[in-house]
Amino acid sequence: MLAALVERWRPETHTFVLSIGEVTVTLEDVAHIFGLPIDGEPVSGWTDSSSDFVQSQGIAIFGREPSVSHNAKSYIKLGWVRRIRDAELLDTEESIRRYVRCHIFCLLGSTLFTDKSTAYAHAKYLPLLCDFERILRGSACLAHLYRALCRASQYDTKEMDVWAWERMPCLAPVPRQTLPPAKIPVARRWSHSERTAAWSSKTVETFRHDINYMQEGSNIPIILWQFKWRPYDGLIVPDDLHPHLEMCDIVATLLSFECVEWHPVDRVMRQFGYVQPPPRVPRDIPLDQHCIILRRVQLHDWTVLHGPWIVEWANRQHSRMRDLHPLPTWDFLPTAEYRNWYMRSY
Repeated sequence: MLAALVERWRPETHTFVLSIGEVTVTLEDVAHIFGLPIDGEPVSGWTDSSSDFVQSQGIAIFGREPSVSHNAKSYIKLGWVRRIRDAELLDTEESIRRYVRCHIFCLLGSTLFTDKSTAYAHAKYLPLLCDFERILRGSACLAHLYRALCRASQYDTKEMDVWAWERMPCLAPVPRQTLPPAKIPVARRWSHSERTAAWSSKTVETFRHDINYMQEGSNIPIILWQFKWRPYDGLIVPDDLHPHLEMCDIVATLLSFECVEWHPVDRVMRQFGYVQPPPRVPRDIPLDQHCIILRRVQLHDWTVLHGPWIVEWANRQHSRMRDLHPLPTWDFLPTAEYRNWYMRSY
């Protein structure tokens, strides 16, 4: 399924180009799927590839020297982290703290901040494990997902699965009505769903056909539309997540250490209930910043190197869609102007 969907991804716009228009994974999706906060300081800091840094931070966080990749000494083996996590006796406050740090580090490397491999996670996150609230940011999670989609190297993540199933029920492994009622985090209700035999036997070509021929229109009841523009409406939102959802419609940079990605809400306004005009030219992030890969010797302070982008993130509240446009219309059909632009462009 994901292989067929990623064929529709456009790195220059951070959107999927479908028959119904442009759509994408937004901060609103991340907040609902994982229950992660959106607002706050960017996830950033130093990357230091020296053995001294990796060893000292590993001892401080895990209580012992970490096991690293033979090819890249800055990458710590998640299998090793899981083993020492499961060996913790949990008989002291410090043992419990180490267990939680190990668990979150594995979560970062295997689910939230996936990179080139789900078997390793970068040591750059170790200093941040002393402040869980700072590192568990939906904005950083989405920055990593965008980068992975642009590189087409690692898109097989729970976030992409659940986003596709919630937004496009025609791609889901089971009918939504057979699942438990949706609650935040939405990913939980899909975690134990059994795949039907018919879904498991689908090929890339079958999914490609389903994606290419999704239907919507004034002659079709909205409940039968094959893209759900507002899949999370009606969910009970935890009190601590409410302020973060107020920031999910920003048009701004998303940051996580070397990652700089653009959140293109202005191209997918229908996902927020607004009329979508022909969008502006997409924001250009220089290639030497958009495609950075951490290799060889690294000693970088990303809070300095990405200073201008961090300033943009600091001003994010001025780019909220709700403050720049009239009230939502909740009419999800494209206008003739947008449809004509879309046909010319794609």
